Amino acid sequence: MDLGLAGRRVLITGGSKGIGFATARVMLEEGCEVILASRSTAALQQAQSALGGQTRVQTVVADLSHSEERERMFRLHPQIDILVNNAGAIPSGGLLDLSMERWAEAWSLKVMGYIHLTQLYLGAMKEAGSGTIVNIIGSAGRNPRYDYVCGGTGNAALMAFTGAVGGRAVDWGVRVFGINPAQTRTERNITLSKARALQMFGDESRWQDLQEKLPLGRPAEPVEIARAAAFLASPACGYVSGTVLDVDAGGSYR
Repeated sequence: MDLGLAGRRVLITGGSKGIGFATARVMLEEGCEVILASRSTAALQQAQSALGGQTRVQTVVADLSHSEERERMFRLHPQIDILVNNAGAIPSGGLLDLSMERWAEAWSLKVMGYIHLTQLYLGAMKEAGSGTIVNIIGSAGRNPRYDYVCGGTGNAALMAFTGAVGGRAVDWGVRVFGINPAQTRTERNITLSKARALQMFGDESRWQDLQEKLPLGRPAEPVEIARAAAFLASPACGYVSGTVLDVDAGGSYR
């Protein structure tokens, strides 16, 4: 299926691995030009090489937990068609386990990072009269748990933010929507699963025991989230804005 994305410029934060990297690969397959953002030069070089070193892949090194770095990236790449907000790694733990400093550090990248980048690019897209912003959020925002309270609360905030902005942005020709991946087979998922296994069983090596209980007996694959993002961002699905899609194999109802 031709999604009509050929020639679009796509900026993907957290684009060097996991869902971000998978999204880059899918967008390239659809004929897009891709800009990958990450704080790690080595990770970006590795990602670009894994994508075949294509001329349609650019990279930008930026620590998006800092507002001045977000603004610098925007100055470097002010004109894009699709922004995929994906960078962010909020730690697990209960309210009594994480300091307020750790909360602020985690939210500075994902929560404030998404909000600030959306503000920057929405302004440019409003002026252009077109554009799409995709927020990769997370299912904990829909189904919060005490042992991931920092992440669940941040994700819930981003869901509300996406709805509020997406409802108005269409007046300017811009669509804003979100995707809530359930557990997805990434390095980060393994790290969180080990932490949960250590808390539940006292043995982090039993992390795979937790994943056997997931819908379909497995986590989602990054490419499954990436394909959902590409489809929803395309003209083929052009009436979507303000909503947040749960990609969880029905896990919210189990």
